Amino acid sequence: MSDYYIALSLHVLGATIWAGGHLVLAVTILPDALRKKRAATVSEFERRFERIGLPALAVQILTGLWLAENLLGSPDNWFGSSGIARTVQVKLGLLAITAALAIHARFRVIPKLTDDTLPTLAWHIRIVTLAAVGFVLAGASIRFGGYPVFER
Repeated sequence: MSDYYIALSLHVLGATIWAGGHLVLAVTILPDALRKKRAATVSEFERRFERIGLPALAVQILTGLWLAENLLGSPDNWFGSSGIARTVQVKLGLLAITAALAIHARFRVIPKLTDDTLPTLAWHIRIVTLAAVGFVLAGASIRFGGYPVFER
């Protein structure tokens, strides 16, 4: 059982870093950068945050997969109709959204980032931040059996 709590603790710590960093970016850094039309402000924050944010996300993914298997068994069970399975499905969906936006931003938005194109990146940041908050809320719900609204 101690492996479970170690994985859960690492998962929560990763979520704290990932969601917290994106909330700081979306609520404090981004509005100022948009107001001043200064993409460099966001780029500087992202450059610094990546050093801790990306490893935190990687820890979340690895521990999340391990925790899902620990709670539900094989991945075949992750697509069932229990509250926990539905919550895992939501978290996998949020991960897919996060990955798609990250890939799009990395290869299409960031290479062309200027003060004038900052609003495009801003939408990516807002959506990834909402997904990060969704990860946290969904994860917290697992303690109580997942969200009842995910039950069939």
